[in-house]
Amino acid sequence: MLSIYKTAHGVKADERTPGCQSCHGASVAHVKNPEGASTRPTVDVDFTKGSAATAEIIIQTCIGCHQNGQRSHWDGSEHQRSGLSCTSCHEIHTHSDPVLSKISQPEVCFTCHATQRAQFHRISTHPVAAGEMACSDCHNPHGSVGPHLMVKNSVNETCYTCHADRRGPFLWEHSPVTEDCTNCHTPHGSNNVPLLKARTPWLCQECHTSDHSGPMNSGANLPEGDATTINGLLPLGNRAPRSQMNGRNCLSCHALIHGSNHPAGARFSR
Repeated sequence: MLSIYKTAHGVKADERTPGCQSCHGASVAHVKNPEGASTRPTVDVDFTKGSAATAEIIIQTCIGCHQNGQRSHWDGSEHQRSGLSCTSCHEIHTHSDPVLSKISQPEVCFTCHATQRAQFHRISTHPVAAGEMACSDCHNPHGSVGPHLMVKNSVNETCYTCHADRRGPFLWEHSPVTEDCTNCHTPHGSNNVPLLKARTPWLCQECHTSDHSGPMNSGANLPEGDATTINGLLPLGNRAPRSQMNGRNCLSCHALIHGSNHPAGARFSR
């Protein structure tokens, strides 16, 4: 209990610092222990996980002081609707709250988000395990006006906070890029680099089902002529190795797939 004096809640030189009863209520029975019991009666507001105090009472107690822009969207958020309270994630009587550190924060989130824990063990991930990022760099756990508790109004705007070179506007725009980054990428982890939902050309063929397949389409300039890849049903396995490589690696030619500013970049080749 006394470890709270190592936290911001225990700085008595600051007039804003609360006292025990500011958070736990008057708790007269706990303070006076009128029956002289060896174990004092519990406080009026018990923040212990699993206590009888409702999540709403805990939340209102904390928000009495911690009301700012980051928490203005708590009501109606996914975490609020799931019945979580502040102490579901935060530890009050501790010198270092794990959820406030980039190193330890993911483990707190993974307590509930087991699927995301598994995804971050794949070969291509954001540098969360290295401590260079935390979940809260992309998500606002206290609520958001964007989807998936994004810190910005959309998935793309959130991604652009780091990937500004993908923002544009470009002379030639690739529509799935401007629509939603997760059309092609999975943010928490993938076995395809860089965070792609599938390998090329299969990812590309989800939209481009007949590129370089007909006599009028010779843009790939493949050895032995064009290759048929309609829906991936006619693979390149019977072609020369060079044709197989060029026909399967779309990004070898379409390098600027996020958008191009070159006058001749309509196909994102430069």
